Amino acid sequence: MPTDRNDLPTSAEVFTAAQNIAGRVHRTPLISSGQINGITGANLWFKCEHLQKVGAFKARGASNALTRLPPDTGRVATHSSGNHGAALAWAAAERGLACTVVMPETAPAAKRAAVAGYGAEIVTCGSTLDDREAALEKVVAQTGAHVVPPFDDRRIIAGQGTVALEIMQQCREQGFTPDIVVAPVGGGGLLAGVGLAIAALAPDVLVIGAEPAGADDAQRSLRGGVHISTQEPRTIADGLRTTLGRRNYAIARRTVRDVVTVSERGIVNAMRLLWTRTKQLVEPSAAVPLAAVLEHGARFRNKKVALVLTGGNMDLDRVAEFFSEPSEEDESP
Repeated sequence: MPTDRNDLPTSAEVFTAAQNIAGRVHRTPLISSGQINGITGANLWFKCEHLQKVGAFKARGASNALTRLPPDTGRVATHSSGNHGAALAWAAAERGLACTVVMPETAPAAKRAAVAGYGAEIVTCGSTLDDREAALEKVVAQTGAHVVPPFDDRRIIAGQGTVALEIMQQCREQGFTPDIVVAPVGGGGLLAGVGLAIAALAPDVLVIGAEPAGADDAQRSLRGGVHISTQEPRTIADGLRTTLGRRNYAIARRTVRDVVTVSERGIVNAMRLLWTRTKQLVEPSAAVPLAAVLEHGARFRNKKVALVLTGGNMDLDRVAEFFSEPSEEDESP
């Protein structure tokens, strides 16, 4: 079903979101690595959203969404594989609101612990998006909670877009404009928000999404011109296992140049590079943009490229698994 343009956030809403969340979230660093530049043949800058509140860019969207709640709201609810749930739980606690988070049974233990640590009630469900949404409907029916969706929501999209506002400001402070901005894509809240912001600030800058080959619905949707709303993802990048949202798809069609896919081995190699060369502890989803540069080198060579490192909520109990011999997930098509 086509999305009504009036139902989509605007670039102006991204600028408003920046005002709404000022002082509530961090202005995260933008760093570079000469060693990684030498390896890739590109000039890369990494936007360190793994150093954001709750360890992920999701704090931006959640914080913005809660500034737009109906005045009588006492409880909020969502579904999430981890980072959005933690962000909403944190933002709700900051405002004295109760919070319920529906989480798939496949969610990493570290992310479940983070959500619980911010005081949210956790409801466990199956691994598909349909499972999540059905469980969330029950929560709302039982509690009357106000739903804050993880990605297909104009408040969330606008909040995530503030990442790009900061990137462009920080690049200007260092005396350059990037040629390309790369963001990982799962549900697409970040990619859509970045697209809106860049379209307003610097329309000549290319926005490219990156996703695992085992969760490639965004690429298939944008290249095929038909929104794909279901998939069976197989990837270690747990934050990117959701499907592209309806609003996010509509925005990305107008503002995103392309989406590229990467292998599971490529994600692990990129994560290793980031850990060892920049000393930044990022989770698999955050390594996907660097994997895109490594595996699609010709597109990025000699370009100035800003990459969003989306989160650092790493399940340390799985480190040995990630860096061992290829698993079944490494063979995702």
